[in-house]
Amino acid sequence: MDKPIRVGLIGYGRAGQAVARVLAKAEDVRLCWIAKQKPATEAEQITAPAPLRPAAALTDGELFDRESVDAVVDFSSATAIRKYGKPAAARGIMIITAVSKYPPTTRKLIEQLAKQTVVMSSPNITLGINYLLVASRLLKQIAPFTDIEVIEEHFRDKAETSGTALRIAETLGLDESKVKSIRVGGIVGRHEVVFGFPFQTVRLVHDSIGREAFGTGALFALRQLRGRTKGLYGYENILCEAMVNALLEKGGCER
Repeated sequence: MDKPIRVGLIGYGRAGQAVARVLAKAEDVRLCWIAKQKPATEAEQITAPAPLRPAAALTDGELFDRESVDAVVDFSSATAIRKYGKPAAARGIMIITAVSKYPPTTRKLIEQLAKQTVVMSSPNITLGINYLLVASRLLKQIAPFTDIEVIEEHFRDKAETSGTALRIAETLGLDESKVKSIRVGGIVGRHEVVFGFPFQTVRLVHDSIGREAFGTGALFALRQLRGRTKGLYGYENILCEAMVNALLEKGGCER
């Protein structure tokens, strides 16, 4: 049996805490530490599923040298990778970032890092959302004449348009005006792609019930990317590959 994947988690907000709980329970992963920007409270130190470390220790690679890992999973901010990215890549550490949106200069940095190590960047790392993306793209290819709208629903305090919804629109070649936003109550997140045919309607819907979905998505990425050659990977790419392999193994399609 392969050794567990040693993982460092960057970011310990609401999403990061849920991801940490999932990673800590996985038998094939060892959550070695959690890097946190703000000083950890006593309660956090007691309840955290792995030792909490200051994010400042990532800047020059000190934490990587002191407590080495095979991969980092980033659920922090758009600026964090500019601090830990180069030290991690120089040590051959896999980088999986689930930050929703990066500026163009940071995207270029990510591409540079991928020349040294395995990198995956996805605005939404849940398996379900990426399946929705793949299925939507396939349906549009089959029926390019259909009308398409994207609807995203989130908790009332979320100000900006969902990065995932914009990603769906971009993938389908839609203008941002085709994205409709709803803000009510405490909805974690819902994304819907509506296909309007002349005599029928198809709706593809993904509901986020809990933030732990980010954790299971990160686990899928870690398992799929383990042992890969250096390069920049997309979540949709590894998902499509896994789907094709599953169909071939089950006899669902021919080579």
